[in-house]
Amino acid sequence: MATRILRFDELSWDQVASLPRDIPLVLPLGSGYDLELLASQLSDPPQLGLLPTFPFGWRGSGLEIPDRVFTRYISNLLDSLRDDSFSRVYCLAPQGFDPQSFFIEQLSSACLRLPGPTHIVPMSYLPPDTERGKVILIPIGHTEQHGFHLPLCVDTIIIEAIANGTVTKVPTRSWTLPVMPYGVSTHRSSFAGTLNAGGRAFEDFWLAVIDVLVARGFDRMYLMSGHGGNTSFLVNIVKYAGERHRRIFCATTWLHTSGRIGAAALEKYRTSPIGGMGHACELETAYLLHLR
Repeated sequence: MATRILRFDELSWDQVASLPRDIPLVLPLGSGYDLELLASQLSDPPQLGLLPTFPFGWRGSGLEIPDRVFTRYISNLLDSLRDDSFSRVYCLAPQGFDPQSFFIEQLSSACLRLPGPTHIVPMSYLPPDTERGKVILIPIGHTEQHGFHLPLCVDTIIIEAIANGTVTKVPTRSWTLPVMPYGVSTHRSSFAGTLNAGGRAFEDFWLAVIDVLVARGFDRMYLMSGHGGNTSFLVNIVKYAGERHRRIFCATTWLHTSGRIGAAALEKYRTSPIGGMGHACELETAYLLHLR
């Protein structure tokens, strides 16, 4: 019988809570993998949980950061799953990836690589050098609980749509990195399926990304968050980036739809009382209904 592939971030938190704890959960670095081959390598389990793609950071990804910084981010995410008692947790890496670049033995041993050229899409620089002079949008979502009626990917879907919409509106002034579907949830143990990159690892990762962009000649970055738990850490990142790189402009904001235009629109159209614009409430539900 063929393995059933579950898109982990399309589940709600209660669905994750009901999964068998021996289901393989796989976090892929990049995309383009043969999922049938992946299932075969895992001995064709009845079900396999596929987490959202981690878009960049490793050697060869187009936007490389130091191995130790990358390792800590990935390790914290996988530890979140282990904390929920999932026993078969893996990182799926492309051909040519050296598991020894992970400086944590447990992570190296959890690294899967498929036989054959299963990851064949060549990665170019992110962003392309031709985009210098534009504002580089850095959308960061998260994979976390959103009640019984919404999937874990709400924050990622919303902020990706906002970033892509911005580039569509002002293509000569902006360019967006692929959305990052993993952020910080310090309260994660309360709900299954809520991951946590860890505050310090999160700050180190995004500072390293800014270092790379600045070294390549980019000087305007806008860190966009779809998840409230990221915000205080993004403020720190902006401060540190400003200390480290005095001639750049790096900014963030307190969540999306919180500016002058967005706040006015919410007041005009909302139907819920005070409190109804919070987590997994009217606003995020309306966004998902619109985008899907």
